[in-house]
Amino acid sequence: MSLKSVIWNGLLVAALCLAVFLLYRIFQQYSLEQIAQSVRSIPFSTFCTALLFAAASYLCLSCFDLLAIRSLGKSLPYSRIALTSFISLSLGHNIGFAGLSSGAFRYRFYSRWGLTAEDVAKVILFCGVTVGLGLITLGGLAMIVNPGDAGRLLRIDPGSVRIFGAVALVVPVVYTGLAFFIRGTLRLWRWSFQLPRFSIAVAQVGVGTLNFMLVSACLHQMLSAFGDVAFFRSVTAYVLANSAILATHVPGGLGVLEATVSYAVPKEASIGALIAFRCAYFFIPLALGSTLLVISEMIFRRRSRRPDEEADERAEAQSV
Repeated sequence: MSLKSVIWNGLLVAALCLAVFLLYRIFQQYSLEQIAQSVRSIPFSTFCTALLFAAASYLCLSCFDLLAIRSLGKSLPYSRIALTSFISLSLGHNIGFAGLSSGAFRYRFYSRWGLTAEDVAKVILFCGVTVGLGLITLGGLAMIVNPGDAGRLLRIDPGSVRIFGAVALVVPVVYTGLAFFIRGTLRLWRWSFQLPRFSIAVAQVGVGTLNFMLVSACLHQMLSAFGDVAFFRSVTAYVLANSAILATHVPGGLGVLEATVSYAVPKEASIGALIAFRCAYFFIPLALGSTLLVISEMIFRRRSRRPDEEADERAEAQSV
Protein backbone atom coordinates (compact mmCIF):
# COMPACT_ATOMS: atom_id res chain seq x y z
CA MET A 1 0.00 0.00 0.00
CA SER A 2 1.42 3.39 -1.02
CA LEU A 3 2.04 6.25 1.40
CA LYS A 4 -0.72 8.26 -0.31
CA SER A 5 -3.24 5.47 0.30
CA VAL A 6 -2.20 5.21 3.95
CA ILE A 7 -2.64 8.97 4.41
CA TRP A 8 -6.08 9.03 2.78
CA ASN A 9 -7.25 5.95 4.67
CA GLY A 10 -6.18 7.67 7.88
CA LEU A 11 -8.06 10.84 6.90
CA LEU A 12 -11.16 8.80 6.08
CA VAL A 13 -11.13 7.10 9.47
CA ALA A 14 -10.52 10.47 11.15
CA ALA A 15 -13.44 12.02 9.26
CA LEU A 16 -15.80 9.23 10.29
CA CYS A 17 -14.65 9.45 13.89
CA LEU A 18 -15.18 13.20 13.79
CA ALA A 19 -18.69 12.72 12.41
CA VAL A 20 -19.50 10.34 15.28
CA PHE A 21 -17.98 12.78 17.77
CA LEU A 22 -20.04 15.67 16.34
CA LEU A 23 -23.24 13.67 16.72
CA TYR A 24 -22.23 12.75 20.27
CA ARG A 25 -21.50 16.39 21.13
CA ILE A 26 -24.77 17.55 19.58
CA PHE A 27 -26.70 14.95 21.56
CA GLN A 28 -24.90 16.12 24.69
CA GLN A 29 -26.17 19.66 24.13
CA TYR A 30 -29.65 18.45 23.15
CA SER A 31 -30.80 15.25 24.80
CA LEU A 32 -32.52 12.57 22.75
CA GLU A 33 -35.70 13.30 24.68
CA GLN A 34 -35.49 17.00 23.74
CA ILE A 35 -34.90 16.17 20.09
CA ALA A 36 -37.74 13.65 19.95
CA GLN A 37 -40.12 16.03 21.74
CA SER A 38 -39.17 18.92 19.46
CA VAL A 39 -39.69 16.90 16.31
CA ARG A 40 -42.99 15.50 17.61
CA SER A 41 -44.28 19.02 18.32
CA ILE A 42 -43.78 19.92 14.64
CA PRO A 43 -46.68 18.83 12.39
CA PHE A 44 -45.57 16.00 10.12
CA SER A 45 -46.49 17.91 6.97
CA THR A 46 -44.50 20.94 8.18
CA PHE A 47 -41.43 18.85 8.97
CA CYS A 48 -41.63 17.16 5.54
CA THR A 49 -41.90 20.55 3.85
CA ALA A 50 -38.84 21.74 5.78
CA LEU A 51 -36.97 18.61 4.66
CA LEU A 52 -37.86 19.40 1.06
CA PHE A 53 -36.46 22.92 1.44
CA ALA A 54 -33.28 21.46 2.97
CA ALA A 55 -32.95 18.96 0.11
CA ALA A 56 -33.51 21.75 -2.41
CA SER A 57 -30.76 23.76 -0.71
CA TYR A 58 -28.25 20.91 -1.03
CA LEU A 59 -29.33 20.49 -4.65
CA CYS A 60 -28.69 24.20 -5.13
CA LEU A 61 -25.27 23.84 -3.50
CA SER A 62 -24.36 21.17 -6.05
CA CYS A 63 -24.95 23.81 -8.73
CA PHE A 64 -22.14 25.84 -7.10
CA ASP A 65 -19.70 23.03 -7.99
CA LEU A 66 -21.30 22.55 -11.40
CA LEU A 67 -20.80 26.22 -12.28
CA ALA A 68 -17.26 26.15 -10.89
CA ILE A 69 -16.28 23.18 -13.04
CA ARG A 70 -17.93 24.74 -16.09
CA SER A 71 -15.98 27.95 -15.49
CA LEU A 72 -12.76 25.88 -15.53
CA GLY A 73 -13.69 24.46 -18.91
CA LYS A 74 -13.91 20.95 -17.46
CA SER A 75 -16.66 18.39 -17.90
CA LEU A 76 -17.89 15.89 -15.32
CA PRO A 77 -21.22 14.02 -15.07
CA TYR A 78 -23.64 15.85 -12.79
CA SER A 79 -24.15 12.70 -10.70
CA ARG A 80 -20.47 12.77 -9.68
CA ILE A 81 -20.60 16.49 -8.94
CA ALA A 82 -23.76 16.11 -6.84
CA LEU A 83 -22.27 13.19 -4.87
CA THR A 84 -19.06 15.12 -4.16
CA SER A 85 -20.89 18.30 -3.21
CA PHE A 86 -23.33 16.60 -0.83
CA ILE A 87 -20.73 14.51 0.98
CA SER A 88 -18.31 17.43 1.24
CA LEU A 89 -20.84 19.97 2.50
CA SER A 90 -22.93 17.71 4.73
CA LEU A 91 -19.74 16.98 6.68
CA GLY A 92 -18.19 20.42 6.21
CA HIS A 93 -21.22 22.28 7.58
CA ASN A 94 -20.93 20.32 10.82
CA ILE A 95 -17.14 20.24 11.14
CA GLY A 96 -16.66 24.00 10.70
CA PHE A 97 -14.10 25.82 8.54
CA ALA A 98 -16.22 24.60 5.64
CA GLY A 99 -13.82 25.82 2.96
CA LEU A 100 -11.00 23.65 4.31
CA SER A 101 -12.97 20.68 5.60
CA SER A 102 -15.23 20.33 2.57
CA GLY A 103 -12.23 21.11 0.35
CA ALA A 104 -10.40 18.00 1.58
CA PHE A 105 -13.34 15.79 0.64
CA ARG A 106 -13.72 17.58 -2.70
CA TYR A 107 -10.09 16.85 -3.51
CA ARG A 108 -10.54 13.21 -2.50
CA PHE A 109 -13.30 12.77 -5.11
CA TYR A 110 -12.39 15.20 -7.89
CA SER A 111 -8.76 14.07 -8.05
CA ARG A 112 -10.03 10.59 -8.95
CA TRP A 113 -11.89 12.07 -11.90
CA GLY A 114 -9.05 14.02 -13.45
CA LEU A 115 -9.01 17.37 -11.64
CA THR A 116 -5.70 18.68 -10.35
CA ALA A 117 -5.06 20.20 -6.94
CA GLU A 118 -5.08 23.64 -8.59
CA ASP A 119 -8.45 22.91 -10.20
CA VAL A 120 -9.94 21.86 -6.85
CA ALA A 121 -8.55 25.00 -5.19
CA LYS A 122 -10.27 27.09 -7.87
CA VAL A 123 -13.53 25.19 -7.32
CA ILE A 124 -13.33 25.90 -3.58
CA LEU A 125 -12.63 29.60 -4.20
CA PHE A 126 -15.44 29.84 -6.75
CA CYS A 127 -17.93 28.23 -4.35
CA GLY A 128 -16.79 30.56 -1.56
CA VAL A 129 -17.40 33.59 -3.79
CA THR A 130 -20.84 32.21 -4.68
CA VAL A 131 -21.69 31.82 -0.98
CA GLY A 132 -20.58 35.39 -0.33
CA LEU A 133 -22.58 36.78 -3.26
CA GLY A 134 -25.72 34.93 -2.15
CA LEU A 135 -25.36 36.01 1.47
CA ILE A 136 -24.71 39.66 0.56
CA THR A 137 -27.57 39.78 -1.97
CA LEU A 138 -30.17 38.21 0.30
CA GLY A 139 -28.85 40.18 3.27
CA GLY A 140 -29.25 43.42 1.30
CA LEU A 141 -32.81 42.51 0.34
CA ALA A 142 -33.65 41.56 3.94
CA MET A 143 -32.30 44.87 5.28
CA ILE A 144 -34.39 46.82 2.77
CA VAL A 145 -37.61 44.80 3.22
CA ASN A 146 -37.29 44.20 6.96
CA PRO A 147 -35.12 46.98 8.46
CA GLY A 148 -36.78 46.82 11.90
CA ASP A 149 -35.51 43.38 12.94
CA ALA A 150 -32.09 43.91 11.41
CA GLY A 151 -31.81 47.31 13.10
CA ARG A 152 -32.73 45.87 16.48
CA LEU A 153 -30.14 43.13 16.13
CA LEU A 154 -27.39 45.41 14.79
CA ARG A 155 -28.44 48.25 17.14
CA ILE A 156 -28.80 50.87 14.42
CA ASP A 157 -31.81 52.81 13.16
CA PRO A 158 -33.98 51.41 10.30
CA GLY A 159 -32.97 54.24 7.95
CA SER A 160 -29.29 53.30 8.26
CA VAL A 161 -30.18 49.63 7.81
CA ARG A 162 -31.83 50.41 4.46
CA ILE A 163 -28.72 52.31 3.37
CA PHE A 164 -26.52 49.34 4.29
CA GLY A 165 -28.91 47.09 2.38
CA ALA A 166 -28.67 49.25 -0.74
CA VAL A 167 -24.87 49.30 -0.49
CA ALA A 168 -24.85 45.51 -0.13
CA LEU A 169 -26.84 45.13 -3.36
CA VAL A 170 -24.18 47.12 -5.21
CA VAL A 171 -21.72 44.23 -4.69
CA PRO A 172 -23.42 41.66 -6.98
CA VAL A 173 -24.09 44.39 -9.55
CA VAL A 174 -20.40 45.35 -9.61
CA TYR A 175 -19.33 41.70 -9.76
CA THR A 176 -21.53 40.86 -12.74
CA GLY A 177 -20.59 44.16 -14.37
CA LEU A 178 -16.89 43.35 -14.12
CA ALA A 179 -17.54 39.90 -15.58
CA PHE A 180 -19.40 41.50 -18.50
CA PHE A 181 -16.91 44.25 -19.35
CA ILE A 182 -13.54 42.71 -18.44
CA ARG A 183 -14.12 39.09 -19.53
CA GLY A 184 -10.83 37.79 -18.24
CA THR A 185 -8.32 38.47 -15.50
CA LEU A 186 -8.90 41.39 -13.14
CA ARG A 187 -5.61 42.80 -11.80
CA LEU A 188 -5.49 44.86 -8.60
CA TRP A 189 -1.98 45.85 -7.55
CA ARG A 190 -0.11 42.56 -7.08
CA TRP A 191 -3.22 40.38 -7.11
CA SER A 192 -5.02 38.94 -10.10
CA PHE A 193 -8.50 37.38 -10.21
CA GLN A 194 -9.89 35.23 -12.99
CA LEU A 195 -13.44 36.40 -13.61
CA PRO A 196 -16.03 33.94 -14.94
CA ARG A 197 -18.14 34.50 -18.03
CA PHE A 198 -21.02 36.94 -17.58
CA SER A 199 -23.65 34.18 -17.77
CA ILE A 200 -21.87 32.19 -15.06
CA ALA A 201 -21.46 35.31 -12.87
CA VAL A 202 -25.21 35.99 -13.10
CA ALA A 203 -25.92 32.33 -12.30
CA GLN A 204 -23.62 32.60 -9.26
CA VAL A 205 -25.67 35.46 -7.84
CA GLY A 206 -28.91 33.65 -8.63
CA VAL A 207 -28.12 30.22 -7.15
CA GLY A 208 -26.24 31.77 -4.22
CA THR A 209 -29.26 33.86 -3.27
CA LEU A 210 -31.69 31.01 -3.90
CA ASN A 211 -29.71 28.69 -1.64
CA PHE A 212 -29.98 31.01 1.36
CA MET A 213 -33.67 31.60 0.64
CA LEU A 214 -34.24 27.83 0.74
CA VAL A 215 -32.37 27.44 4.05
CA SER A 216 -34.33 30.38 5.47
CA ALA A 217 -37.54 28.73 4.26
CA CYS A 218 -36.53 25.53 6.09
CA LEU A 219 -36.00 27.54 9.29
CA HIS A 220 -39.25 29.45 8.73
CA GLN A 221 -41.23 26.22 8.55
CA MET A 222 -39.94 25.19 11.98
CA LEU A 223 -40.49 28.63 13.56
CA SER A 224 -43.99 28.92 12.13
CA ALA A 225 -44.96 25.72 13.95
CA PHE A 226 -44.43 27.55 17.25
CA GLY A 227 -45.84 30.96 16.34
CA ASP A 228 -46.76 33.41 13.61
CA VAL A 229 -43.41 34.42 12.09
CA ALA A 230 -43.15 36.42 8.86
CA PHE A 231 -40.91 34.85 6.23
CA PHE A 232 -38.54 37.81 6.02
CA ARG A 233 -38.08 37.77 9.80
CA SER A 234 -36.71 34.25 9.39
CA VAL A 235 -34.59 35.41 6.45
CA THR A 236 -33.16 38.31 8.47
CA ALA A 237 -32.41 36.09 11.45
CA TYR A 238 -30.75 33.37 9.41
CA VAL A 239 -28.68 35.67 7.18
CA LEU A 240 -27.30 37.59 10.15
CA ALA A 241 -26.69 34.37 12.08
CA ASN A 242 -24.95 32.77 9.12
CA SER A 243 -22.74 35.82 8.71
CA ALA A 244 -21.65 35.39 12.32
CA ILE A 245 -21.14 31.64 11.79
CA LEU A 246 -18.90 32.25 8.76
CA ALA A 247 -16.92 34.82 10.75
CA THR A 248 -16.44 32.55 13.78
CA HIS A 249 -16.29 29.15 11.98
CA VAL A 250 -18.18 27.54 14.87
CA PRO A 251 -18.90 23.89 13.91
CA GLY A 252 -22.52 23.69 12.83
CA GLY A 253 -23.01 27.23 14.15
CA LEU A 254 -23.71 25.78 17.60
CA GLY A 255 -24.84 28.56 19.92
CA VAL A 256 -24.47 31.31 17.30
CA LEU A 257 -27.66 30.43 15.46
CA GLU A 258 -29.62 30.06 18.69
CA ALA A 259 -28.45 33.41 20.06
CA THR A 260 -29.15 35.32 16.85
CA VAL A 261 -32.52 33.78 16.08
CA SER A 262 -33.73 34.13 19.66
CA TYR A 263 -32.73 37.80 19.64
CA ALA A 264 -34.31 38.52 16.27
CA VAL A 265 -37.56 36.72 17.01
CA PRO A 266 -37.69 36.55 20.82
CA LYS A 267 -41.38 35.65 21.17
CA GLU A 268 -41.78 33.07 18.43
CA ALA A 269 -38.35 31.45 18.43
CA SER A 270 -38.03 28.41 20.62
CA ILE A 271 -35.39 25.82 21.28
CA GLY A 272 -37.75 23.23 19.82
CA ALA A 273 -37.90 24.95 16.43
CA LEU A 274 -34.12 25.30 16.28
CA ILE A 275 -33.53 21.67 17.27
CA ALA A 276 -35.96 20.55 14.57
CA PHE A 277 -34.18 22.83 12.07
CA ARG A 278 -30.84 21.29 12.99
CA CYS A 279 -32.32 17.82 12.51
CA ALA A 280 -33.51 18.72 9.01
CA TYR A 281 -30.50 20.68 7.79
CA PHE A 282 -27.53 19.36 9.79
CA PHE A 283 -28.14 16.03 11.55
CA ILE A 284 -29.91 14.09 8.79
CA PRO A 285 -27.52 15.27 6.01
CA LEU A 286 -24.53 14.48 8.28
CA ALA A 287 -25.75 10.91 8.77
CA LEU A 288 -26.52 10.49 5.04
CA GLY A 289 -23.24 12.08 3.98
CA SER A 290 -21.20 9.84 6.29
CA THR A 291 -23.01 6.76 4.98
CA LEU A 292 -22.47 7.78 1.35
CA LEU A 293 -18.80 8.42 2.09
CA VAL A 294 -18.32 4.89 3.42
CA ILE A 295 -20.24 3.32 0.51
CA SER A 296 -18.38 5.35 -2.12
CA GLU A 297 -15.02 4.46 -0.58
CA MET A 298 -15.91 0.76 -0.69
CA ILE A 299 -16.96 1.03 -4.34
CA PHE A 300 -13.83 2.98 -5.32
CA ARG A 301 -11.59 0.41 -3.63
CA ARG A 302 -13.27 -2.51 -5.36
CA ARG A 303 -12.89 -0.81 -8.74
CA SER A 304 -9.24 0.02 -8.08
CA ARG A 305 -8.51 -3.59 -7.11
CA ARG A 306 -9.99 -5.06 -10.30
CA PRO A 307 -7.29 -3.72 -12.67
CA ASP A 308 -4.59 -4.98 -10.28
CA GLU A 309 -6.21 -8.42 -10.06
CA GLU A 310 -6.64 -8.60 -13.84
CA ALA A 311 -2.98 -7.62 -14.30
CA ASP A 312 -1.90 -10.37 -11.88
CA GLU A 313 -4.04 -12.92 -13.73
CA ARG A 314 -2.53 -11.92 -17.09
CA ALA A 315 0.96 -12.16 -15.61
CA GLU A 316 0.24 -15.67 -14.28
CA ALA A 317 -1.21 -16.77 -17.63
CA GLN A 318 1.86 -15.50 -19.49
CA SER A 319 4.22 -17.27 -17.09
CA VAL A 320 2.37 -20.56 -17.63
